[in-house]
Amino acid sequence: FLKEEEVLDKAEIWAQKYLHAHPVWFGSFSAILVISDPDYAKAVLARGDPKDNVSYKHLVPWIGNGLLILHGPKWHQHRKLLTPGFHYDVLKPYVALMAESTNVMLDKWDKLVTDGKPVELFEHVSLMTLDSIMKCAFSCHSNCQTNRKNTYIQAVYDLCLMVHQRLRIFPYHNDIIYWLSPHGFRFRKACQLAHDHTDKVIHERKESLKDEQEFEKVQKKRHLDFLDILLCARDENGAALSDEDLRAEVDTFMFEGHDTTASGIAWLFYCLASHPEHQARCREEIQGILGDRQTIQWEDLGKMTYSTMCIKESLRLYPPVPGVSRQLSKPITFSDGRTLVVGEDLGKMTYSTMCIKESLRLYPPVPGVSRQLSKPITFSDGRTLRSVFDPSRFSPENISGRHSHAFLPFSAGTRNCIGQQFAMNEMKVALALTLLRFELLPDPTKPPLKIPQIILRSKNGIHLSLKKIR
Repeated sequence: FLKEEEVLDKAEIWAQKYLHAHPVWFGSFSAILVISDPDYAKAVLARGDPKDNVSYKHLVPWIGNGLLILHGPKWHQHRKLLTPGFHYDVLKPYVALMAESTNVMLDKWDKLVTDGKPVELFEHVSLMTLDSIMKCAFSCHSNCQTNRKNTYIQAVYDLCLMVHQRLRIFPYHNDIIYWLSPHGFRFRKACQLAHDHTDKVIHERKESLKDEQEFEKVQKKRHLDFLDILLCARDENGAALSDEDLRAEVDTFMFEGHDTTASGIAWLFYCLASHPEHQARCREEIQGILGDRQTIQWEDLGKMTYSTMCIKESLRLYPPVPGVSRQLSKPITFSDGRTLVVGEDLGKMTYSTMCIKESLRLYPPVPGVSRQLSKPITFSDGRTLRSVFDPSRFSPENISGRHSHAFLPFSAGTRNCIGQQFAMNEMKVALALTLLRFELLPDPTKPPLKIPQIILRSKNGIHLSLKKIR
């Protein structure tokens, strides 16, 4: 039985050994098919298969049936409804709000670095991204970064841990056993804390919209924020979203809009701390773009060429969402002619046909697919080229002609991440403002141990030393 911190490394070893796909069994009763080929991933993600009915269902008591879980006509309805919330003109003013939240975090770091001790960054970054999503998507200034203890952040961390724990303990897949267990009790308590936070945000906005003038003012806005869209949405019969649907979408985006981005930013800082030459080059680029300014604007983001390459290389090595899964609904034929057949014995695998049980899930892991970005050259110290931080992989000349599904930090196909531009913008803002004020240095005594707990976390946190630049 693998330790948590060994899972992703083992998955990478298997992906290197089995070039297209391979099954991974859990006992003799459950299995997933791991895909490690871009063509295979493209074939799977291009279809409309629902998310798998094993792992994702454990999220439903927490985030409900929102955009992440839904499939079919209702998913299309919600996706169409929410897409305007990520329009170019909506994202543009968010840059100032992201910068404001980042500066609050950096001001806190100013006070923490006086004793010279390394700082655990993940919690700080999580509070910052929660602050940002609250301001941007919900127009809510929560001051969560300055509160002494944020119960929502702790609840989200606990829920991620417990969902992952439930997946790994097979008897807990049974609802009766789980809900009667001490872990089930803790899960319900954490869910209630998360729901209380969400309900407060929704209630406050609903109260403000009871004022007719305020409601008309919101409707006249050229581009509504995420919560505006949800509250003002009406179907063809004039009916609003149900309270259940409303809470599910808010819970989904409250979680996805801050926790995944926090993971991306924290691992990016770790990568740059571990590679000072790339950190210095990013800082030079940012200083050249901003000049004497200490603020960042929308127009600056597109000029951050090398910084963007570093962000993408960090996402390749440390994807915030380590994998996506699908429940196969019918047979699928891949580009090399091999066919995946449903409802058969998994043991009957030949070159031309892979037979799977109906309950088997497809799981294209992002790191496994991303290995196609380079050939596995091994160095004398045992490292492979794929594990080396090399932003040049994403230079214009290197991405030209590359397979469209070789790099999938935000998934792909119709169900790609609706907030990917929001996330990239926030990573750029956080990177630029941080490097203007601090030099990031690794803490060799506490190297991070990456573990997949819905998102990619570190078992022992991400500890870095911070050196003031100004």
